[in-house]
Amino acid sequence: MSRAHAESVIKTIIREIVQECAVRGHVVSDTLAAFMVKAVVLDPRNGFNIDRTLTKQDVQKLEELCLDKLTEKCSPSLDTIKMQVYFDMNYTSRREFLEEIQRAVESRLSPVSREITDSRVKTREELDALYRKIITYILLRSGMGSPADVNTVQEATAALQSVFPQTELGAFVVLLKRDKEQQLTELSMIVTGIRLFNKASKKGEEETDLRELMPAVLNEALPVISKSIEKELSVSQSLAWKYTAVLEKLTESDHQPGECDVPTLLLRQAVYNVRQHEAFLKMLLADARLCVKHIEFLQTELSSQIKLLKETVQSKTAVPTAKVFPLFKALSKLSSGLQDEAELLKILSHIVHDLRPFLASQAKIFSEASLDGLLEKSEVKTDEQRKTESSDERIVPAEMKTQEWLLPETTASFNELSLQYDGICGYTLVNRDGLLLPGNPHIGVLKHKEKLYVFSSKEAALKFASSPDNFIAEVAEKAKLSPELIQLLKLHQQFSCVSPYSEMQPGESLLVKPITKCDSSTQTDIHPVETNIVKSYEWNEWELRRKAIKLADLLTKMTHSAQTDLSHMRRENITQTWLPKDAACQSKRDGESNVPKPQIYLAGLRGQRDGRMAKTNLTRSVDE
Repeated sequence: MSRAHAESVIKTIIREIVQECAVRGHVVSDTLAAFMVKAVVLDPRNGFNIDRTLTKQDVQKLEELCLDKLTEKCSPSLDTIKMQVYFDMNYTSRREFLEEIQRAVESRLSPVSREITDSRVKTREELDALYRKIITYILLRSGMGSPADVNTVQEATAALQSVFPQTELGAFVVLLKRDKEQQLTELSMIVTGIRLFNKASKKGEEETDLRELMPAVLNEALPVISKSIEKELSVSQSLAWKYTAVLEKLTESDHQPGECDVPTLLLRQAVYNVRQHEAFLKMLLADARLCVKHIEFLQTELSSQIKLLKETVQSKTAVPTAKVFPLFKALSKLSSGLQDEAELLKILSHIVHDLRPFLASQAKIFSEASLDGLLEKSEVKTDEQRKTESSDERIVPAEMKTQEWLLPETTASFNELSLQYDGICGYTLVNRDGLLLPGNPHIGVLKHKEKLYVFSSKEAALKFASSPDNFIAEVAEKAKLSPELIQLLKLHQQFSCVSPYSEMQPGESLLVKPITKCDSSTQTDIHPVETNIVKSYEWNEWELRRKAIKLADLLTKMTHSAQTDLSHMRRENITQTWLPKDAACQSKRDGESNVPKPQIYLAGLRGQRDGRMAKTNLTRSVDE
């Protein structure tokens, strides 16, 4: 079965699941359906044998299990998986977010730019319309006011006329399309810089309020977004700590099964749900804080640029364009950077808002009152409190010499280590029925097979280190039972990729190991033993030739020869003779003579019946 055919088959299965979900009233994306197929196959409770070819009955069973899970009501596990899929599809790095914002701006301005660069004006009215389109383009690109606002249009028109009067449109129209686009961009930056400078200069010598120069969206979003994310993060963390306290009490060794009627499974799913929400909010909050930091930097640069412009044009009737235009462009770039940061904050705010519905199931199952009732007199500990309590427990590497341990005092950049399971204690996850407790790196970080593991206590660290491979396999088994743990604990590399159903082709299975690649390099010492170096060795052929010529010293020597009695008259002599050639003599000479070229003309041959013919001889002599 070819790979292309296998991919088409799995796409068909996913499409059927999506269509059936739509029939049942549930909107499911292809990505979510594909992830659920993988989760169902990995779950050992479903009885799929990945080492044999699946039958049609197996595929039907697979589709039914996927449909049941995707249409399940009030499921914190399904909400967590949906949250993870949504976040993966909508979140990316800061650089890619900014590139997407720039692409959106260019796409929005593309129709207006095309109208300007493709225009073929002939009349005065068409020139006026083209000039108005240029003003509209500048306003849309700058984001400073609407083209429908009369005052804004007048302000932009005045600024444009100062650098690009309408009389210059004739020269603009005959330019190439690429040159037109470049000039449009430059005009937009210069006009925007002029407008910003004029706005800042209205108060004269007074200090300019930067909030008046920043985009309106930024003034609205900046003081709100970071605080709102921090508030939501605080709520999620509080819920996570409460769920952890309840689950910790239920998984204690001395706990009696009849003391609590709440299923531990639902509590685990609720913990995973709020923990995943907490992890996503931390990422969004870090991006929002980075945005704020960049905004503060851009504001400082904007203030200094305005001050420099004021000093440049102050009390001067005329300033060279080569000196002032770059300052206006720099001012425009700073304003554009502030707008990009504002758009990025809006995107982050939308993602935060869209994550809230994925908490609905756990909130419905465990209301605040019921959760407080489950806690009873249990102490709710924060993650920081747990780390503080276990900080006194330190691993002594001498106690377990078979394993490598990293400690704060002996490891550079200790706080920046990339930890497995996203910093969760793997031992507690296995031994406490899926309980998530944060690990404390200050206890000691276990380095096993180039991966780093942290633990919630010294006892957990020592037991995990005694047989790490077994515990790693147990964690993977836990993730198969709760597929939301795959992303929550970042276990993607430990699982195979899902391969399509083989349609009963022999030798095909549902799971195929992923193709993994990595960059690697090796270094070899050139001369491990210095005494073995051959100093006279030379690998370059031309260098060897140069040395040979130097040894021969041919440039300063001549070749001499001498003849002795023994060699006299013994050399080879060669004589060259010329054979007689054929000769001939000439006794007479052939001669020739020329005759004159006759030129005779006859007159009177036509038009006269009885007339006489006249003959004229104009032949010239040869001697003449």
